[in-house]
Amino acid sequence: MAHWTSAVGSVQLARLLTSQQARPAGPGTRRPPAYRALADGIRVLVLEGRVPVAARLPAERELALALSVSRTTVAAAYEELRNEGFLESRRGAGSWTAVPAGNPLPARGLEPLPPEALGSMIDLGCAALPAPEPWLTRAVQGALEELPPYAHTHGDYPAGLPALREMLADRYTARGIPTMPEQIMVTTGAMGAIDAICHLFAGRGERIAVESPSYANILQLMREAGARLVPVAMAEGLAGWDMDRWRQVFRDAAPRLAYVVADFHNPTGALAGEDQRRRLVDAARAAGTVLVADETMSELHLDPGLEMPRPVCAFDPAGSTVITVGSASKAFWAGLRIGWVRAAPDVIRSLVAARAYADLGTPVLEQLAVNWLLSTGGWQEAVDLRRGQARENRDALVAAVRRELPGWEFEIPSGGLTLWVRAGGLSGSRLAEVGERVGVRVPSGPRFGVDGAFEGYVRLPFTVGGAVADEAATRLAAAARLVESGATTGTEAPRTFVA
Repeated sequence: MAHWTSAVGSVQLARLLTSQQARPAGPGTRRPPAYRALADGIRVLVLEGRVPVAARLPAERELALALSVSRTTVAAAYEELRNEGFLESRRGAGSWTAVPAGNPLPARGLEPLPPEALGSMIDLGCAALPAPEPWLTRAVQGALEELPPYAHTHGDYPAGLPALREMLADRYTARGIPTMPEQIMVTTGAMGAIDAICHLFAGRGERIAVESPSYANILQLMREAGARLVPVAMAEGLAGWDMDRWRQVFRDAAPRLAYVVADFHNPTGALAGEDQRRRLVDAARAAGTVLVADETMSELHLDPGLEMPRPVCAFDPAGSTVITVGSASKAFWAGLRIGWVRAAPDVIRSLVAARAYADLGTPVLEQLAVNWLLSTGGWQEAVDLRRGQARENRDALVAAVRRELPGWEFEIPSGGLTLWVRAGGLSGSRLAEVGERVGVRVPSGPRFGVDGAFEGYVRLPFTVGGAVADEAATRLAAAARLVESGATTGTEAPRTFVA
């Protein structure tokens, strides 16, 4: 009986290994032997989750041909991985990836760091801020006061509480997009919304066009749903979408769905302009592609005086092309798992009908809390507080990174929660691996790409400020020095940090 559950082809593995190569070594830098460099590369891929645990690796001869190295090199690399506990083999069954006993299984998305690890680790993996108090407490207290009538019902509202659907519809109408409650479905976070949309519109094997880079957790959700991802490169810097590339993908790939973040794109922070939005909707409509617009970051504009473009759905008055996804998670608090979908009424009906086989509905108390915030003005005050936090954190993090890592390149976004950084020619995967050992958790660029893209990048969120931002940059600089020196194995205990 085989011990592996999936397989990685030689060409695919060679592409992943090639994408993560660090910059050329400088004079006097000792290069590791070829077999050790190969073993190190495979180990990093496993630790990052880009090669799954229990995945069968190619035979030695196949991988040697794909990498243009000797079979002896591959055999020695496999032996080193076996000795480290990252590879298991059995005659007749081949070799498959593993993790040593006591090591946590690598995550393929961006999960929050466990609270017990926060004393010694600075977590830059999760782009989410603490709750804006006292508004969370007030919202929950207000929700409890409104709860008794609902407690006499079964509590399942597949489309969402009528009061919250009406409130969300009114907010779109106030933004210049006439909306009825029948066009709203409340979901369990934005992830729940996009999962439902993917299952309705894109079955296994369907193509979904995505920005490149894009939000790591959504990419992984789509992969696990069996989608075929078609990456569309972003324009340079913060210029938004490259419309020529989008038109080409619509024409050549004919994707069933396209997923975009127009407002303070995750991870780059780009803000798409009105003309780009209009042209993208027109191109999607002409191609028969359903366009999913994620506006979870739309309220996090940080620079005073910034004039926000109209929402993407404003350019689809008939409602036949654009499905909008919103959420309370970024603008308010990630622990309040309330999201929503705005779409044509027939799409909402289909989503609601399909929900009977998933989660039946979103928790009532949390919906009442969001409704209380929106109806009392508490939402706007909380969002204003959130913007101030994010702005201060952004400015502190930018200053710290520029001071400690002057060779790293980035542009400062005018909103959102993330900084997309070119890491001075270093491997983002190795920075992520070494960073955990020096006490800073940072996601590498390839998590936000398809097939190993963006190896030279890391994403830094605006979740820490002040002295913590300074210490995070100091630890990142220490990790960078270790990567530059080639010291990507061994351990270094992180320092305990008290904010």
